[in-house]
Amino acid sequence: MPKQIHISQAIAATFVVLTVSAIAGLVTMIIMYQSELSTMNPTPPPTIPSTTTAPPPVMRLPKNLIPESYEVVLWPHLYTQITEVINVTSPNQTMLFTGNSTVNFHCVQRTSTIYLHSMDLNVSDAKVKDRDKNLNIAVTSMYYHEDQSDFLVVELNSALMAEGNYSLFLSFNGEISEALDGLYVSSYMEGDPDEERFLAATNIEPTLARRVFPCFDEPEMKAVFYVTIIHRQHTVALGNADICKKKLIIKKTVIMPNTIYSNLCADDFICALSTFFHDILIQTFARPEAIKAKHVDYAANITGKILTFYEKLFGIDYTQQKLDQIALPDLNPAAMENWGLITYQEGGLLYEEGVSSFLHKEVIATLIAHELAHQWFGNLVTMKWWNEIWLNEGFATYMSYFAVDHVEPSFNVKDTFVLSDLHTAFEEDALASSHPLNPPPQDIQTTFEIIEMFDPITYSKGAIVLRMLADVVDERVFNKGIRVSKNFSSHFGLAVTEDGGHTEVAKVMDTWTNQIGYPVITINTTNGEIYQKRFLFNDTSESRFVLNLWWEVPIRVMSNTTGTQLAWLRTPEIMDKFLSKHGGWILANVNCTGYYRVNYNPENWDALLTQLETNPHRIPLMNRGQLVDDAFNLARAKLLNVALALNSTRFLRSEKAYLPWESAVRNLKYFVLMFDRTEVYGPMQALKLLCFIPRHNQIIAIEVACSNGLPECVMMVQQMFAHWMNNTNIIHPNLRSVIYCQAVAYGGKAEWEFAWKKYQSSSDISEKEQLRKALSCTKTIWLLNRYLEYTLDPEKIRLMDVASTINYISENVAGQALAWNFVRGHWEYQCPNIAVSSVCVLQLERFATDYALGSATRAVYRAIEQTQVNIEWVGENKDVILEWFERQLSS
Repeated sequence: MPKQIHISQAIAATFVVLTVSAIAGLVTMIIMYQSELSTMNPTPPPTIPSTTTAPPPVMRLPKNLIPESYEVVLWPHLYTQITEVINVTSPNQTMLFTGNSTVNFHCVQRTSTIYLHSMDLNVSDAKVKDRDKNLNIAVTSMYYHEDQSDFLVVELNSALMAEGNYSLFLSFNGEISEALDGLYVSSYMEGDPDEERFLAATNIEPTLARRVFPCFDEPEMKAVFYVTIIHRQHTVALGNADICKKKLIIKKTVIMPNTIYSNLCADDFICALSTFFHDILIQTFARPEAIKAKHVDYAANITGKILTFYEKLFGIDYTQQKLDQIALPDLNPAAMENWGLITYQEGGLLYEEGVSSFLHKEVIATLIAHELAHQWFGNLVTMKWWNEIWLNEGFATYMSYFAVDHVEPSFNVKDTFVLSDLHTAFEEDALASSHPLNPPPQDIQTTFEIIEMFDPITYSKGAIVLRMLADVVDERVFNKGIRVSKNFSSHFGLAVTEDGGHTEVAKVMDTWTNQIGYPVITINTTNGEIYQKRFLFNDTSESRFVLNLWWEVPIRVMSNTTGTQLAWLRTPEIMDKFLSKHGGWILANVNCTGYYRVNYNPENWDALLTQLETNPHRIPLMNRGQLVDDAFNLARAKLLNVALALNSTRFLRSEKAYLPWESAVRNLKYFVLMFDRTEVYGPMQALKLLCFIPRHNQIIAIEVACSNGLPECVMMVQQMFAHWMNNTNIIHPNLRSVIYCQAVAYGGKAEWEFAWKKYQSSSDISEKEQLRKALSCTKTIWLLNRYLEYTLDPEKIRLMDVASTINYISENVAGQALAWNFVRGHWEYQCPNIAVSSVCVLQLERFATDYALGSATRAVYRAIEQTQVNIEWVGENKDVILEWFERQLSS
């Protein structure tokens, strides 16, 4: 296959999600880039051609035609020679597909024009038929809108009549994509000797069904599909519904949106394990090598258990007759919830006992639970438009907590994953450039705007807001409210009312879903006052137009003498009577059930920190981690003295639990990024070695000790890695990620090249991922440059791994400048959807002005905002932080 490829729009969302946090922290190298401004010679943004005719309003299809069913014939030419003349747009493309489709639709309003979607297809032979009268209707013209709408327009000689039933037949052909979108090709090695094999698969969410066949490509326009796949003998063909193998026809599907339509055609992929769940056939597919090694057994064994759990929880059976899950060599994103045929990256489905880490097992269980939840939320119940995508992704994320806890209670995901999602959402939503969970539909129109919605706000904030609602109305009532609900707000509100609840669900939820951001609740225990305002890292005049927001806030509070109480902060007035005025401490947001940060008066902060140092278990585990996170982030927002934030870590010397340590280490990484090239770094590193190495968590201990240069730690990882280089790998699977990284960081060319060879040869997906990340840890500049160049070659770094590989390099202090220069130099070649940089605001702004950023637009402007915040914060706090670290060392 050709190596000169471009990354797809589908990967764009991944770049946006992966890179913003890396961009925002990298400000310490700003000055060195000022001189480079003159070297930038960007290509001007592309000129959008004028439209052939005025499109329907706001880039949406008219509602006058309603699709009912599609009859689609697809022939992917993976190996066969095409003899007929086909207009190919790319001279390097050798793989094509041909086909035809008939869409049957109902007309609700008289029209002589058919609008539907088609993209990058050569469409011909249009035939329109009146199904009621069995008459053909002449087509006068057919053309594309040359704009972002992707409209294919079919003009008719006579009008379609209201309440009539019609069909449109079209022949089409197109290129099989090498960019992991639409109908795309992937390759893998199989056999003895190794032989390159190909597979073709579809990956069409959110707006790429139109690249496979002409269709009404909007989520609300659901239909039934009849699909015929033409493929050679001895290959596997899969689809959403059962396959009639003699005719190579996929049977009728249930009614569903285009976005979860899926087909796959592959050599050698075999079913590892077939089980029955009631009368439903569950099959798990992968490469023969993975099947023989039993790498799919874990995924196959938990799938039926999760389906059982969801059927009981949702009160409705799984509606398909079969469920296929397949591990693909190439896919972006990590998985796709196609109804009846769920596709995964191999790392999301394959697990090798004794080699894969415990964390990898957690990821597999969580990912399967997420995709299976979509079989109800997203597939059975579908949002009307993409501004409501949070209902799909937020529910699937939230429900996966419970499903994984049911099948693997030892994973403790209700604490670890909840806190992770909470912190992810907090970070993203603290910028003025964030967006509401549920923005107005007119704000989400183009494909780029739709792709931008697949971000941490949609996934993590969506899940956390739902968790907050479940806590308020009671989990039992919440589960009753979501049962078989196609109208969430009305059905849920009815369930709450029937149960005797007094919570006005719609009123409460609107403040959290329709407004941008989240509040910080400030409590003053000396006078009982409590008030809220929007939390922002950068509380400037530019953002004040959204500062006067108000949320319906459920506040769970406990004190040093009382249990948990629930109260509502419903009005903007200060609530004088809410808090007791005795001298004990108050803790708000107990168990982190609310989506808000909490600040206190200094006396209450001191009392809480004293409690943590004397008897920390009086404070719930999740709050011990959250107090640290709140303190550090309040300090970043200039709402709390930074010395007090640093004091919040002192109790960790005796803390054994993982969550508080994870919170502290993650927040201290921000300090490292801000001060690694200043005089603060030395005292900070010395104190971290003295006080911040946990005694009860090996993974965090090794990471902190080695990254700060503790000689004993460096020697240990070097010895363990050397033993592997000379003999066998004795490193425990749970420790491999951190040890590989530190060994490469403190090693040289030999260690890096050994890790690279192991990456190339390893058949274990978890091991390959750990090695790919470890390769970015080197401090040797030329090795990092080599690694960046490898991302241009899909035979070295698979296309789906390019974004995360560059992001890993950008998180390495030695790689920050290299990653930015590489992205800037290869923007149009690689993808207009990445911004991994430590450059100054001026460069980012010029970059945003000069390039067509596409679905990276929001990510780049978030980077600009965060960089401005960081510059100001470092200047104001450097001296205070230096003094604190020096004082702690001398005491």
